[in-house]
Amino acid sequence: MARTPNEFAVHLLLEGGHREEVRFTTIQEFQQWYSNELVPKADQGEFITVPIKNIQGEYMVVRPSRILAIRVEPVFSSSVDRY
Repeated sequence: MARTPNEFAVHLLLEGGHREEVRFTTIQEFQQWYSNELVPKADQGEFITVPIKNIQGEYMVVRPSRILAIRVEPVFSSSVDRY
């Protein structure tokens, strides 16, 4: 039986060598942010908000044109699936 990830770590590689990690609870949540926020403004230099749900009171904005690569990694909190 396939394991289900507890969340997804999204690694953003930014121009200048900076790296940021944000987490999404589902892959669909990431896909919605990616297709609705990032892709339509990919060539623009204005800021968009990157959702940071696991850190209260913090937010991040980024220029979509400065994102060079994105890596999505499933995160499992345990090695045993208890469902």
